[in-house]
Amino acid sequence: MMAKHWMAAATLAFASAAPVLSADAAGLTLGALGRYDSGIRGNGAAEIVAHDPRTQSLFVINAAASSIDVLDIRDPAQPKLLRTLGETGGNANSIAVRDGLVAAVFAADNKTDPGKVVFYDARSLDKVLEFPVGALPDMVTFTPDGRGLLIANEGEPNSYGQADSVDPEGSITVVDLRPARDCYNRQPSPRSFAAALQCVSDSGISLASLRHTVTFRSLNSRADELRAAGVRIYGPGASVAQDLEPEYIAVAPDSRTAWVTLQEANAAAVLDISDLARPRLNTLIPFGSKDHALPGNELDASDRDNAINIRNWPVKGLYQPDAIASYRVGGQTYYVTANEGDDRNDFIPGEETVRVRALGADALDPAVFGDIESLRENVNLGRLTVTPATAPRNAAGQFTELQALGGRSFSIWAADGRQVYDSGSDFERITAARYPLTFNASNDNNNFDDRSDNKGPEPEGVTLGVIDGRTYAFIGLERIGGVMVYDVTVPASPSFVDYVNTRDFTREPTGAAPTDNGPEGLAFISAANSPTGQPLLVVGNEVSGTTTIYAIAPLR
Repeated sequence: MMAKHWMAAATLAFASAAPVLSADAAGLTLGALGRYDSGIRGNGAAEIVAHDPRTQSLFVINAAASSIDVLDIRDPAQPKLLRTLGETGGNANSIAVRDGLVAAVFAADNKTDPGKVVFYDARSLDKVLEFPVGALPDMVTFTPDGRGLLIANEGEPNSYGQADSVDPEGSITVVDLRPARDCYNRQPSPRSFAAALQCVSDSGISLASLRHTVTFRSLNSRADELRAAGVRIYGPGASVAQDLEPEYIAVAPDSRTAWVTLQEANAAAVLDISDLARPRLNTLIPFGSKDHALPGNELDASDRDNAINIRNWPVKGLYQPDAIASYRVGGQTYYVTANEGDDRNDFIPGEETVRVRALGADALDPAVFGDIESLRENVNLGRLTVTPATAPRNAAGQFTELQALGGRSFSIWAADGRQVYDSGSDFERITAARYPLTFNASNDNNNFDDRSDNKGPEPEGVTLGVIDGRTYAFIGLERIGGVMVYDVTVPASPSFVDYVNTRDFTREPTGAAPTDNGPEGLAFISAANSPTGQPLLVVGNEVSGTTTIYAIAPLR
């Protein structure tokens, strides 16, 4: 019965055309306004972006140069390089700006050693101070009220099972900026947060004492319980604290709670930061999986079928979000995730992932999958990349689920962990309709169908913005490129608004001529903070090394 079911579904899928989703007539449109080209291709020369409205500067992480490019966007149509800020040590990974204070995090030369956070004055660009944080700090953000700073320390291993293997613990650094905020508020205008930090030091308060670390050590004895709940803990020989790798942080609008994505674990850590002097871990929320067998959750699973074939398959997609953002509706907090997916192939001997065909004909439970030989063909599921690491098995050791990485979507979650919305197959259907000749191309080639077997368009970055009282989500697609725009004002029923992609598919992705490719970080600039008086969106494109500024305008 199962085999008949899947072959019938295939017939319907091949016969039907992908629907075209059009923009809401009352929605928005994005248009490229200006671009800064670093001239560096394929090395992460434009990643995370942050905006300072006082100076109309953009701070752009240039991982290729382990530095920060500061751009003048007083004329956003012609962004100009003002200065480059550099530090000794490892890569610059993330940056945030608030009230004239710039916070940037840098990994150590040896990424398993403690990293550091460095503070700069946004106006003078002078370095104010630095102090150490956890291993491989990957993301930094201020709380909405400006009273705290949070840093996700990924703690990624260098390898497993080798003589020189080191697997540091993941952690979250919380910096209590309340004394600095008090000094800031007492200053005459113009105020300076850099001066406020000096005021704190002058008052005899050690800035180091304002730094607190949240770890996962209290969960080390609960590994089996967490796995049973759906938290993926599977690094060879790793404790829970070592295996959980904080990726990205969203702080609730009331600044009292934060969600931290633990991408490889397919979970979020929930922090109580209502008292910044005593931050604590509340709980872990597993994201679960997306059933690609259900209507609305279709995907294209093969890069060898020479076709756009978005259809249902007996596959579970692990959401594994990267970026996350939060907003509030009707007194309730919601979290928006870009469901990218990630593996540990760089560290696990023999790699974590495998193609379905390589699993072997007797590796799948026939009671679940039916006609296994048909599914294992390359034009069906044979080429799909899956992870056996945490997939369930029957008593005979056969897999009862095929687990793919990433959801190929964005989701909205309530504060209790309930999923209230997922965009399903929208991203693949929309990109297929707009770019049928380069559907699921990667960011290092223009090849048709290249990424269908592995995470598809790969949504990675997300930011939110309020325009005329409505909340919009902007989601960057790392592989084919471009930005999806959804109206998420009603969390349970978002609507697609626009998709814009300024990538030029006639050019080589890493060639001399610039083309926006590989969006990584996104930043929304409200009309009130914009140099033009109109809202803007800034996108850092890591593959092309370009920083692109989009004008956001209502559709007339």
